[in-house]
Amino acid sequence: MKNIILTAILVMFSFFKVSAQEVKAKELVNPIAFEQQIASKKVQLIDVRTAKEYKEGTILNASNIDFLDDNFSKNIEQLNKKQPVYIFCQSGKRSAAAAKKMQEAGFEVVELDGGYKAWKAEKN
Repeated sequence: MKNIILTAILVMFSFFKVSAQEVKAKELVNPIAFEQQIASKKVQLIDVRTAKEYKEGTILNASNIDFLDDNFSKNIEQLNKKQPVYIFCQSGKRSAAAAKKMQEAGFEVVELDGGYKAWKAEKN
């Protein structure tokens, strides 16, 4: 009986360890580092703001996948999980939530610290 309980506990810990490994790490970078990285690497740059916000201005070469859209999870599946995904929103709140969801889906995520507001402030 003791061996069965020990075996069950070991199996449970192994399962949790494997599950934890499936979630990729997220990196939060400042606007200067973010700009350098998107310029020097082949990345997927995603603006997770609404279409209206996206049309009002975005980072060059960014694609728009609205985090608030009901199809967000489906839409991110079109991205390549083997390439890092660089994301941003207006101030960082939505991109943090989007990053979590994307990590759980198996993406390596780099998030712009402070969002598009910080990006624009750095440019001025």
